[in-house]
This record gives sequence, structure tokens and C-alpha cells, in this order.
Amino acid sequence: MLAVAHVLGLMVAFFGLIYLLPILWSLGVNDGAVLDFLAAAAINVVVGLAVSFSTRRFRRELKPRDGFLLVTLAWVLMSGSAAIPLMIALPDLTFTDAYFEAMSGLTTTGSTVLSQLDDLPQSINLWRHVLHWIGGIGIIVLVVAVLPLLGVGGMQLYKAEAPGAVKDERLTPRITQTAKALWFTYLAITVVGIIALRIAGMSWFDAICHCMSAIALGGFSTHDVSVGFYESFGVELVLVAIMVVASLNFARHFMAFRTLSLKPYRTDSEGKAVVILLGFSVALVATLLWVDGTYPTVLEGFRHSVFNVVSIATTTGFVTEDYEKWPAFLPIWMLFLSCITCSTGSTGGGIKMFRTLLLVRQARRELKLLIHPSAVIPIRIGGQAIPDRVAYSVLAFIFLYFGTILVLTFALLATGLDLVSSFSAVVGSVNNLGPGLGAVGPSTTFQSLTDAQTWICTFAMLTGRLEIFSVLVLFTATFWRK
Repeated sequence: MLAVAHVLGLMVAFFGLIYLLPILWSLGVNDGAVLDFLAAAAINVVVGLAVSFSTRRFRRELKPRDGFLLVTLAWVLMSGSAAIPLMIALPDLTFTDAYFEAMSGLTTTGSTVLSQLDDLPQSINLWRHVLHWIGGIGIIVLVVAVLPLLGVGGMQLYKAEAPGAVKDERLTPRITQTAKALWFTYLAITVVGIIALRIAGMSWFDAICHCMSAIALGGFSTHDVSVGFYESFGVELVLVAIMVVASLNFARHFMAFRTLSLKPYRTDSEGKAVVILLGFSVALVATLLWVDGTYPTVLEGFRHSVFNVVSIATTTGFVTEDYEKWPAFLPIWMLFLSCITCSTGSTGGGIKMFRTLLLVRQARRELKLLIHPSAVIPIRIGGQAIPDRVAYSVLAFIFLYFGTILVLTFALLATGLDLVSSFSAVVGSVNNLGPGLGAVGPSTTFQSLTDAQTWICTFAMLTGRLEIFSVLVLFTATFWRK
């Protein structure tokens, strides 16, 4: 435990350096928030170094189970740290709401309890989006990339934090090089996205913030009405492109950059399934909007279908329309899409497409075995046979995923929240989507929730971001038994 505390101290101190971004921006625009960020940075560095110094004699190579504890505690502590400038700059914000906002940022959920976003100091808005950007690939991967001197098992941290199948996919011989490769790819796409949004008509500030949000599949905006503020088809198209790219495996992007070839995408069966599902869903929603007469023209309905379907399916959470007013089937279908659409190794949440494909193939195999009990039928994805151990792990994950949603939904119901709001708030939080339906719909915020309801959603966001296992394993007796 003390060895974990030593590394946590270094991570907290390192996190304090990230405050340089809003500090420099605040100085540049003179929005009056620079002292707030300086105070928060000082607290991080001083406390982090003090903890690290006092536990330095316990420094050792971390064991695999130490990685799970470190990752979970890191996200808990970083969210508390990130909440400090919010509480200082916005004195009416309670600790519960500030922590929720920070956790929503780091987990790339995008739920917010804030209003009047257009009037916030620019550096505060920038900070919210920086949290998205940092949380997109993951704080742990960042630390492994730039602080190999921590002296801990980099692969243990990487596996505990990295989503889905990418955790077993080394792009380079060393884990630090792999983490750096992913961050280089992430940064390169971010820069391209910022320039594209600026050309599409956003200001430089809005382009930076919204690209950070889109590449992380987060959903924070600098405006209360989200992307609907711009009423620009060009802006929407650029954001759709960024969100689709971010919903695919970043390992594929890196390989494509390195080889200057599209072959990594052509051989990615998971990515193909993501694109096909998105295309089918956009066409389905646009058709139903046209049949219902929701919009005066087919093109307008198609435009809103493209943006909002891609945004919700990829667990981003940007909106241009209050889709809750659409025919009842559509918002439920979009909420369902947020559960399965994103690829492993992307910045999105949910079950992930790889697990979905595996479950479909497993079900198909079971049906065949009913007819031919003695047949040997391997499960194949992308031409590769999937070991039964992986299939069993996926089945366990799916059980815990739906079990977590069920338990937390009942917890919200017990606080007095209605069924639609409870279920959609939990699904939106576990999937790191953001908006749900009802009291937490696309035209509202999470501000109406009580403190108890807010903490339940906060726990759901953390559990979903760390893909269930990394958090729930800490609640088992086996984990704590020597």
C-alpha cells in the first residue's frame, strides 16, 4: 500500500504541471482566474512531493494487483485535484458538484452541473476540456510515456488502465515507447482537428476546446446549447469526422501513420463493424424522422441525424437538437448504440464493438453446437481465432456491466428519481456518454440531482471509464488477501 502511495504522490505532483496550460491561457486573456490555478497547482505539487518523499523507502516494483489499486486511486485523487480550481473560481459550486464535474471531465463523460458556460472565464472552460483531453487516452498511459523513472511496472499500469484488447497489443518493443506512440498519434489528430474546426468557422479558443472534447469523445462545450450554438453544417461535419476517427482503435491510426497505408483499416474487422453500424443507424434515424415529418425537409432531418447519431453512438454527447422530442424509438436506439459502438483502443466507452462481435459469434457457435455437439468450432474475429479464455472473460465483463447498471439504477430509484431518468443517467454515466433522458436529457444538465444521486453517477462514471473490472476487483476479499 505504501509503495502505491509513493507512486501516487509522484503522479499528483506531475498532475500539478498540467495546470500550466490554463495558467498561461489565463495570463494571456487576463480573465482573472490565474491565482485560482496557481493555488491548485501549488497544492498538487506540495502534497504530491510530500507524500512521495515520506514513502520513498517503500519504493519497489509494483505487482499486477497493485496496478489496479493505483489506477483507481489515481483517477479518484486526480478528480479531487481537478475540482480545486472549480471550487475556488466558482464559490457557489459545492464540493459534490465540483468533484462530479472534474470526474466527468477526466472520464470523458461530458455530463455537467454548470450553466451559463458562455460567461465562464476562458481558462475555466479550457480546464474542463483539458481534463477531457488528458483523460481520453488516459492519465496512466501519459505517465508511463513521460515518467518511466517512476520505477514501477509500466505494463501493469498500462493493462489496468488501457481499454479493451489494446492492452495486449504492443505497437513497439517497450511499453513506454507504445505509450508515446499512442500519445503522438493522439496529439497529431488533435492538431489537425483544431485547424479544421478553425477553417470551418470556430474561433481559435472554441476550436481548441471542442477538438479536445471530440477527440476524447467527451462532450463538454463552451456553450450551454452545445454545438447547436454554431448552426453550421461545416462545423458539424468536421466534428463528425473527428468523432468517427476517435471511435476507432488508435493503434490502427498509429500503424497507418507509420506505414503511410490504409491497410491497417482494411484488416480491422472491428472498425468496419463500427462504420457499418453508424451508417445504418444514420440512415434509419433519418428515414424515421422523414416519415414522422419531424423536419420540413429530408436534408435537414438527415443533417441532424448524422450529427446526433454519431455523437451519441460514439459516447461523445454533443447535441444540436433536443432528440428526446423525436419519435420515442430514436432516443432509445441511440442510447443503445452508445453501449456497443466504439472500438477497443478508442477513447469511447461502453461494451465496445470487439466484445459485441465476440458475443454474436459465441451465440452463433452455441446454436451450431446444438445441432452438432461434437463439432470443434473456433470463434474468429478478423480471421484470428479467439481463445476460450478471452470469450469467458468477455462473458464475465458483460454480466458485470449489466449488473452494475441494474444495481446503480435501483440505487437512483431508491433516492426518488423516476425510472427513465434513473436508467438513462446510469447508462449515460457507465458508458461515459453524458446526457440521458428525462431529468438528465439533452436539453438539461445534471444540476437538478441531489448530492446522493450525483455521487451515484460519479461512481458509475469511474467504473465505466476503468471498464468495470479494475474498480470492482477492489471490493473482493481475494484482492486484499495476502
